[in-house]
Amino acid sequence: MESPNPSPSSASADQRLWRPAAQRNMRNQWSRLASCKQRWASASSDGRAHATSLINTHLSKKYMPSMGFGVLKEMPDIQKKSLKKLSLRQELYGERFLSSYKNLVNIVSDMVNVSRSMRCYLKGSAASPILQFGNHSENKNDSGVGGGVPVFSFYPISYFENLGQELVEMFVLELSLKRLLVVELLSVCCEEPCGGEADMLTWSDEIYLGEFDDLCSTGLLSKESSQPLPPKIKHWESDAFTVRQTNRLLNRETLQNYLTTWLAEGNIDMIRIDEIFHIVEGEMQVRLS
Repeated sequence: MESPNPSPSSASADQRLWRPAAQRNMRNQWSRLASCKQRWASASSDGRAHATSLINTHLSKKYMPSMGFGVLKEMPDIQKKSLKKLSLRQELYGERFLSSYKNLVNIVSDMVNVSRSMRCYLKGSAASPILQFGNHSENKNDSGVGGGVPVFSFYPISYFENLGQELVEMFVLELSLKRLLVVELLSVCCEEPCGGEADMLTWSDEIYLGEFDDLCSTGLLSKESSQPLPPKIKHWESDAFTVRQTNRLLNRETLQNYLTTWLAEGNIDMIRIDEIFHIVEGEMQVRLS
C-alpha cells in the first residue's frame, strides 16, 4: 500500500525548516569556495617562485663547467664544491615545488567536494526531521533542492550548483596543465637516482605517493586506464593530443615559457570568476571575498 502524499500543511512546515538551513549551507559552501580561491592563488604563487629557483639553479649547474672562474680557479676543487652545493639547492627547490603542486591538488579536491555539497535534505520522521547536506540523500523522494524554490530571492539551488561547477572546472583544467609543467620541470631540472633517461618522470607516473587517489577525486584520472587524463586548454579540443616526453635538453627560453605558462593560468578566467562571486554575493547579501 502506497504511503499518502504529504499534506499541504506538512509540506509547508518542511519548507519553513528547509529554507533557512539551505541558506546557511549555501553561504558556508560559497565561503569555502572563496577561501579555496585564495588558497589557490597563494599556492600557485609559491609554486612559481620555487620553479623559478629550481630553473635558475639548473641553469647555473648546466653552464658552470664552461664558465671561467677568474682568480677563483686557483682554489682547490672550487668547481666541484660549487656544483655540489647547487645540487643540494636544486633538490631542495624541487621538493618545495612538488609540495606546492600537492597543495594545489588538495585545494582543487576541496573545491570539487564543496561544489557537490550545496543541497539540503530532510531525513527522519515528519515529527522530528533531520537536516543533511551533500549531493545525495537516503530519501529517494527528496532531491535536496526544496522543490526548486529560490533559496534566497531569485535563484534555486541548481543555479548555484551550475555556477559552482563552472568555477571549479576552470581550476580542474588548470591543475592538469600545471601537472604537465611539474612533470617537465622535475624531469629536466632534478637529478635522478640512477641518472638515466629511463628513470625520468613521464606523464603516466605518480609524482608523489597517493597522487592518483587525490586526482581521482578531482575527475582527472581516467577510469579506463587509471592514468591522468591529458591536459588541455579551455575551449580547445583535440582528440589527437598526447603527452610526449621531451628529450629534456631544453634551452633557457623554453624554461622561461614554462614559467610564463604557470603564471598566466590560461584556463582560469578571473573576470568570469569575479562575475560569479558578484552574482552570488548579491543574491546572498553577504561579502565572500
